[in-house]
Amino acid sequence: MTEQMPDVAASADVSSGGVAARLRGVTKTYANGVMALGPLNLSVRRGEFVSLLGPSGCGKSTALRIIAGLSAPTTGSIDVAGSASPASNRRSIGFVFQEPTLMPWATVRDNVFLPFRLMRASRAATRARIDEVLASVGLSEFAEVYPRELSGGMKMRVSLARAIVTDPDVLLMDEPFAALDEITRFKLNDDLLELWRSLRKTVIFVTHSVFESVYLSQRVIVLTPRPGRISAEFTIEAAQPRTEEFRTSADYAARCRDVSQALAAATMREVA
Repeated sequence: MTEQMPDVAASADVSSGGVAARLRGVTKTYANGVMALGPLNLSVRRGEFVSLLGPSGCGKSTALRIIAGLSAPTTGSIDVAGSASPASNRRSIGFVFQEPTLMPWATVRDNVFLPFRLMRASRAATRARIDEVLASVGLSEFAEVYPRELSGGMKMRVSLARAIVTDPDVLLMDEPFAALDEITRFKLNDDLLELWRSLRKTVIFVTHSVFESVYLSQRVIVLTPRPGRISAEFTIEAAQPRTEEFRTSADYAARCRDVSQALAAATMREVA
């Protein structure tokens, strides 16, 4: 495990597999004068699982929305999936929000079909792909069920299926499991890692949980309180697949302790 300070983190080695996302000097200042983010310099390799970790309000979600092209940076440049304009390259980006944001009047299948409908694709042409994705998230038997009949964890699976159905290069996840109970959250963490290993997508995962970030990630980026900047970076070199054995190991506990201390130090530096 290595810890790096902001300037080093910005120059992360991206030679292996190329760059999926790169932010250079990105800042975000809102109309009311509040500076929410930056300057932020970050490179994420293709196929890498990276978590952005920080306290509430530190700009984690803002950074994700900028990467997705849902919000424009005030300053700085972005390159995502080979495009300097994420907003014009939406098909290459999948986004899982904090809430499932499902259409309550539509079945699971129709909710997952939504991205294709926006692309004006036919149901017949996309049915096999939707069935494949529903199977990958364990929802084959629930294709014709409505959201009101699903548990919170199952709703999040639908949201995940919808995000990956168009086969995006980059998957952005904004605290998707924060509202779930611990048992469901652990299960979805395991399922997400299995899906990531299978699809080899780039995942940028926002969380405020030290334990979740260490368990899921190849790299954990610790952000300062607002305006969010990189304070520390940790490489998590634990072997894949990660299982309950890793989650209950002394190695995992030590890594969580190191990341937790870095997060506390970043917060204290801002307070001082």
